[in-house]
Amino acid sequence: MIFIQVINWLRLAAFTVARPFIAFKKKMPLFSYIIGRFFLMLAMLFVLGFGIFGLMALIPGDIVSQVMMQQLLTGDGSPMAAEITAEWAEQMRSELGLDQPFYVQYFRWLRNVLVYRDLGVSLITQAPVSFLIASRLANTVVLALINLTMVTVFSFLLGVYFSSKAGKNSDLAIQFIALCFHSFPGMLFLILAQMFAAATGWFPLTAFPHFTFASDPLAFIFAYIHFTFLPLFSMFLMGVGGTLRRVRAAMLDELGKPYIIALRSRGIAEWRVYLCHAFRNTLNPYIISMATMLGAIFGGALIFEIIFAYPGMGQLIFAAVRQQDVNLAMASLMVISALNLIGMLISDILVAVIDPRVRYGKED
Repeated sequence: MIFIQVINWLRLAAFTVARPFIAFKKKMPLFSYIIGRFFLMLAMLFVLGFGIFGLMALIPGDIVSQVMMQQLLTGDGSPMAAEITAEWAEQMRSELGLDQPFYVQYFRWLRNVLVYRDLGVSLITQAPVSFLIASRLANTVVLALINLTMVTVFSFLLGVYFSSKAGKNSDLAIQFIALCFHSFPGMLFLILAQMFAAATGWFPLTAFPHFTFASDPLAFIFAYIHFTFLPLFSMFLMGVGGTLRRVRAAMLDELGKPYIIALRSRGIAEWRVYLCHAFRNTLNPYIISMATMLGAIFGGALIFEIIFAYPGMGQLIFAAVRQQDVNLAMASLMVISALNLIGMLISDILVAVIDPRVRYGKED
């Protein structure tokens, strides 16, 4: 009896505590959904950071070992090379905290971020990690947004147009071309683009101007377009193939539904059937897939930035992982992961805004 009374008391206490949250969820379902997703994002970032530190710990050696090997292999007789000993290495590992288990290092890094708002310093350059990320993040975000905008606009224009030409020779031709671009290896495509630039001399081999925006804004914009045109066009061709096919398939699926037949039987103009009804219903699956596509763009930035020497987050992450700079690699990967999670949240919100049938957190 006492055990049952305790259970009932706990249930009553839980209901009393949760009552304001239930009322808030019913009153503002979308806002409560956003808050819930925010805390879920924090939990996912926590687990992701733990995994990143664990994977970095599995890499043989550390940054101290790399410095020792570099100095010993050069053999230049410098004072620093003469001072490198096993005792020096152990002292450096102790000062950097690399002698601790990876979970201890992770929680120490997490405490510094949450309490002191400090991402640490790069173990290689000794520069603040926040400064290094801030100097590269804008370049990657601008490139990703340009690519995403180009792929979205042309995919919808071509997908909607060729859905009206289904079965014709032009539709078969564009489907074949889109499938070829979609299945072509991305790394090879970028390498061929750079070889084309080297052979013709029409485009630079790198993808970023040699001067800053502050020095000459107008000249920088034109130079940026010239430097990034070929790699952006290559990434556009790689992304537009699969997206065009998805938009076309979604349009054909909508055009075969009964409500489209009813609209046509009522004499509604064909352009209104396509744009005002069928096209609107194809937005939901594409918006949901935009978050995945944005993650693929950020992932593909690693290869693109290495091949074309573009100063972005991909190149920064590659250098940090290769040099085993734990602080820089951790912060950079967490920033990219946070951007992907924010993109997924924005796509879910857009679906609820565009489609009145979707209501997060509201019970029927």
